[in-house]
This record gives sequence, C-alpha cells and structure tokens, in this order.
Amino acid sequence: MLDGVRDPAPGPAPPAHPPARPPEPAPPPARRAPPICTSIAPSDIAPSDEGGRPGEAPTTGRRRFLTYLLAAPTLTVAARIGLDAAAPASAPAAVRNTAARTAAAATAPPQLLGLPGIPDVVDLGDAITLACLPTAHLLVLEVTAAGRAVLTLPRLEVGQGLTTAMAMLVAEELDARLTDVDVPLSDGRPELLFNQLTGGSTSVRSLYEPVRAAAAAARARLVTAAAQHWNLPAGTLRTADSAVLAPDGRRVGFGRLAAAAAAVAVPAVPATPKPPDRLRVVGTPTGRIDARDIVTGRAAYTGDLRIPGAVPTVVARPTTINGTLASLDASAARAMPGVLGVVRIPSGVAVLAETFDQALKARNALRTTWHPGPVAHLSGADIRARLRDAHPPFLLPPLLTPYLDGEFDFAFVNHAPMEVLTAVADVRPGRADVWFAAQAPIVAQQAIAAELGLPQGAVTVHVVRGGGSFGRRLFFDAALEAAQVSRAAGRPVKLMWTREDDMRHGRMRPASHHRVRATYGPLGQVLSWEHRAATVRTDLGHGLGEALTGAGFDLSLAGLSLAQGFFLLTEKNPYDVGVPTQLLAEVALDMPTGSWRSVYSGTVRVADEIMMDELARRTGQDEVAFRRARLRGTLGRAVLDTVAQKGNWGRPMPPGQAQGVGYHEENGGRVAYLVELDATDRADPRVTRAVCAVDVGRAIDPRGLEAQLTGTLVDGISVILRAGNHIDNGAVREGSYADFRYARQRDTPPAVEIHLLPPSGPPGGAGELGVAAACAAVANAYARATGTSPRSFPLAF
Repeated sequence: MLDGVRDPAPGPAPPAHPPARPPEPAPPPARRAPPICTSIAPSDIAPSDEGGRPGEAPTTGRRRFLTYLLAAPTLTVAARIGLDAAAPASAPAAVRNTAARTAAAATAPPQLLGLPGIPDVVDLGDAITLACLPTAHLLVLEVTAAGRAVLTLPRLEVGQGLTTAMAMLVAEELDARLTDVDVPLSDGRPELLFNQLTGGSTSVRSLYEPVRAAAAAARARLVTAAAQHWNLPAGTLRTADSAVLAPDGRRVGFGRLAAAAAAVAVPAVPATPKPPDRLRVVGTPTGRIDARDIVTGRAAYTGDLRIPGAVPTVVARPTTINGTLASLDASAARAMPGVLGVVRIPSGVAVLAETFDQALKARNALRTTWHPGPVAHLSGADIRARLRDAHPPFLLPPLLTPYLDGEFDFAFVNHAPMEVLTAVADVRPGRADVWFAAQAPIVAQQAIAAELGLPQGAVTVHVVRGGGSFGRRLFFDAALEAAQVSRAAGRPVKLMWTREDDMRHGRMRPASHHRVRATYGPLGQVLSWEHRAATVRTDLGHGLGEALTGAGFDLSLAGLSLAQGFFLLTEKNPYDVGVPTQLLAEVALDMPTGSWRSVYSGTVRVADEIMMDELARRTGQDEVAFRRARLRGTLGRAVLDTVAQKGNWGRPMPPGQAQGVGYHEENGGRVAYLVELDATDRADPRVTRAVCAVDVGRAIDPRGLEAQLTGTLVDGISVILRAGNHIDNGAVREGSYADFRYARQRDTPPAVEIHLLPPSGPPGGAGELGVAAACAAVANAYARATGTSPRSFPLAF
C-alpha cells in the first residue's frame, strides 16, 4: 500500500447461504428484438458524487448522465453526458458560456488579469472534455455470452496504464472480476469527432464518468434480467464476481444473463454509479492487466504484426532538417541480396527488402545528394538569438521598486520513446489499411486519405498499442510514409524509423527562452510577476485546434493563435504574486516540433519555480515557507506540507549537497517534489533521493500513478542535467541514446517515495503533471548545492 492511500472500506457482509441445492438452470435465451433506445429521465440519475474541490476555484462542475440500451444478443450499453443539473439539451449552452468566459478573460489587458487565472476557471482538460460531450454516447461497453465485459477504448495505450484504469472502472461499477474485463483499442472512428484524441492528460478525466455510467447501466439491466428469471424483487439481489446473487444463495453469471438483459428497456434498479464509500476496486493499488503479456513478449506492437505480404522498409533521409532529394543512384542498392524495390517519396528514398537488415544495408548503398533544408543556415546559437529578440518588453518598469530578473534557455528535446516508430500500410485500388500507434487516429485517417486521393471512409486506421510516446505519437509521420510507399510499390509494407531517423528528423520539444521579472515590497510581499516565453513554433496540427473549436472556444474572437490559446488554457502561476502576466511569442522556423510531455509547463513553470527560490533567498525567507505563504488553496498547501515533512526539508547536508523543491498544479491535480542532489563533482551531479507528494483527486490505480510520477522524475533529471538536442547548420547532432543523454539506471536515485493524498474530488490528469515540479526541484537543488543559479538547460549541454 502506498503512503497516503486509504484502505477501501469493508463491503457489506453477504447474506447467509441456505443449504446447497442443485444448480439453477440457465435463463432461457432472449428472443432477438429490434434495436431499442430508451432514455432515463434526468431525475432518475443521481449527480456525480465527485464534486468540486474544497478550497479551490470552481471547475466545470459535476456531470450528470443519461444511459440508453441497444438491444442485441449481447448486452451493449453506451453513456450519454449532460453538464451539472442541466438537461442534455442545455449542454451546448454550457459549452458556449464556458468559452465566452475564457474569451473575455483572454481579451482583457494583461495587467488586469488578476486572480484566478484562466486555467483556474477552465483548463485544457475541461475544454477537451467539453469537446468530447457530443459523442460520449458512442462509447460502448459490451457484456458477451462468454461472460466477458468488453470496453472498446477510443484512446491509445502507450504504457501509461490507461487500459488498466478503464478496466478497473468497469470492474468496479459492474461488480465484475478484473480478469473478466477486456479493453481492446478501437480503430479510428470518424463519428467520434474529438473523442479519440489521446493527449493533454485528459483520457481519465474525460472517460471517467461515461465509463462508470455505462457499466452501472449494464449492471442494472443484468440485475433486472435475473430478477425476472427468478421472479424476485430486483432490490433483493446483489452482484459480485461477475454474477448476480439471490438472497438464498443462487447465482447466475453475467454471460448467461447477457441476452436477456439486452431486452430490458428500463431497469428495475437504479443505474447510477457507486458513491465513494462503496468503491472496492477504484483506489486500490493494482497490477497492470497487460503486465504478463508485456514481460513475456505476448503484447503485440506494430513491429510484431504479421500482415500478409508486408515487407520490411526503411527510408534514406536528407542530411539536414527538411532537406530534399537532389540526385539518386540506386543501381548498387537494387542489386543487393533481398532487395525488393527502391521508391522515391517526398521525405526521402524508401528501400524495400526481405528483411530489415537487408533493407538497412541497401539504404546505406544508395548514392544520394540532397538540397539543404530551410534552416540549414542556422545553429543553436542563432536560434537562441532569435528567441531572445522575440520578446516584447516588460509591461511594468521597476522604477524605485526592488525587483529580480531572470533569463532562462531550454534546449530542443527529442521524445525518444523506447519503441521506434513503425507503421504497416496496405494500399490497394479504392482502399487502404494502416496499422500504427495513433494518438490522433481520425486526423491521421483524414491526412492519409487526402494524400492517397481516397474518401476518408476508404481508409481504415487500426490503432496498435505503443511502446512510449510522450506526445510523439500525436503525429503520424511513419504511417503517412508507409501509405506513400505502399501506393508507389503496389504492395503492403512494414516501415520502420530507426532511432537515428527519429532523433534527427522526428519531432522535438521546441527550444525556448524565458524572461521573468518579479517586483517585491520591503516586507517580502510580491507585487508583480511578468513572464515572457519565446519558443520555436510548436506544431499543434494533431486535432487539438479542432477540438477547442468543437468545445466552443473561438480563438479568433480574441485574436489568439492556437498556440496562444493552448498557452492560456494551461499556464498559470499558482501563487499569490500580486499582478501576474504571462505572454507567449513564437518564432516560426520550418522544423519538426511537437507537444513534448507537459508542453509549455515543462519550461514555463520551471523558470517560475527557480525564480521563487531566488526571490525567497533574496528576501531572507525559507524556500518552502515562502511558497506556502503564497499558495492559493488549501489542497496545494497540503501537498507542499506533505513533501516537506516526508522529505525532512531543511535537514543538514554535507558541503556540495543540497535539497531542492518544486511545485506545480495542472490538469486537475497538484504535485510537489523534493530531491536531494550531490554536486560534489559539478561535472557529474546526481540526484540521490526523491520524495513526491501528489493530489490528483481520486486516483483510479495508485500503483499506476506511482509509476507515472516516477517517470516524470526521470524526465526532470534528464532534461535538467543532461539530455537535449544540438542544432548544427540545420542538422540535429544527436543520433541515438549514446549521445542523447537520457537518464540511465545509474543516474536515478536509489530512494524514491511517492505519497498520495486522500481523494479530494474527481480524477485529474497525471501523465504530464509531475514534469515541471520534478525539473524545478532538480534545478533548485543544484543551485543550493553549488551556490550558482542555473540559467541554461540541460546543465551539461
């Protein structure tokens, strides 16, 4: 059991069983009926038990649900959502009102943007959840005749444990055994609109209540079917271990009831999710449902797929970013053993062979020349200079007021997921099938269809689990190339990007430069806080903009770009710092950028947290106490207090060693890290201990949450101390893990503690939450250990 996780309350004692009797015969199969659609009146659906968080700014509020039944040989249930106490028809108005509040705040002069900030009212997760509302009823849970509960998940599993969390929700509300729940990934479904985007730490937030509602509705119909069969009052029955139980001890499995339950139009018991005090599965540390398959090699990734006829394929790429082919001599490569073809595509030259080894050797035998790419005249120093020049001036001149300034540089960072990008494509006349790990399959389907000149419905995107992403698989570069090669070669292909391909031609977190100015009074009170962030333009063309528009956020009304809208919905200063302002400036360079884990927060909030440490020292205050006195909301203070207590903040440390702390809140959660760092050898600093305290509302799987927060700690250690990408004359210098110095096992602390605070509301996002706080804690520990405030990251760049 993890620290801070409450043990689940004991369940009700089962009724005394009568003497054993012969097994109850299976209920007769239900006659297949025409599809029925029945809705439950809003008065029949209790509001969600997960309300707003005490001591915090209001969120979009509690959700309310309707459910409906589609009669079939199996029980199939879907969930439909409305907002708060409103009927479903009023949901669009709620969306418009939320968007209007955001637009009004965004158009206010920066110096008037007081507290709370825009993300305190509505954040990116709220916006994406709103965009998902119109198609939430298309989320389907099926109970089969074999007794399996099958939730077809319209999201991507990339190692974050999402399938386990969803299986736990189903098992909880259905009272099914977790081993009886299956969570396959859905193919791309255009009818879902914005409800198939995996990103922004929104999956659990947006699916939590629809999945609970669907499972609760299925359970109610199973109980009703059993009551009808036994001729007993439905209220006397209960469910457990994938079965319905009668007071006299009789039981019947869900599988035997599925057909009869499908004919139930209106259940005889409430179809409402459980209140918090009845949760048995949710909140209990649970091993991943796919763990055995992963460690035994049974779990299938794209590279493991055996699509008939698909041949190994690799691509020769230009010597600079976005360069183009000038000349090609493929005669030597075509003559090599196993080579099946060489074709040109817009991004390079593809080589098809019987094995990947043969394809790679033939690729190396190609004789090519390349036109330089659009940034071939730029190196890292040039880009940093452009970023510094992009800042608007500070709004508030210091005059006679004391102030503190800070400037910070953050390097490009590759996503570098463990599984390299791979895609399988089979393009034939009039249709195409593509298999890959897709975070945005609908956008990918649209782009591939447009490239092939096919209608969207003629392209099927099969979503396959991914081995890591961190935002990389929001883009579908490999899938688009695979489709192009398959069309040109006239055969199915399995295309792989090597590690070097992705490191030198894949997506990166944009480099950025930050200027922060804080003014303060004679008693240490902070009067103003200005943050200017300049970044290389982030490519957000993965469906997010359409999702925001679908949620009613018309950024054009406020004169905002998509990036600025994203920035406003995610970035906030959680402290009382007088008058805060945050502005984003983008430098448009033709480079392959993308949303790296936590997007803007991984740099913006790190700079803020370093400045908080420096301001505390400037005014003679303890760094933790300085933060605590200015945190808005009791939940944040509880997190900070916990990490300080568990980490023994302030304990004496040997020379060259120190503690550092970082705090961040986003995605409906809040987290603090305390790390201890040994910088005795300044060229090789090492984090020796880490303590984390977190409140993400209701944690579905505490063990999965612990893994996420350990992962973000490793991210923080990596990008603050060692890992980044250099640009040399328009080319990425790093080519593999050998020189892209992400933390290895020897670089990670031997002691890591994760402390979960008790549930404080509905689930928040966790996948990205910890990055900024972990980065800041490492940077602040280094400053305190060395007496030198870091300004450029990674430190060993």
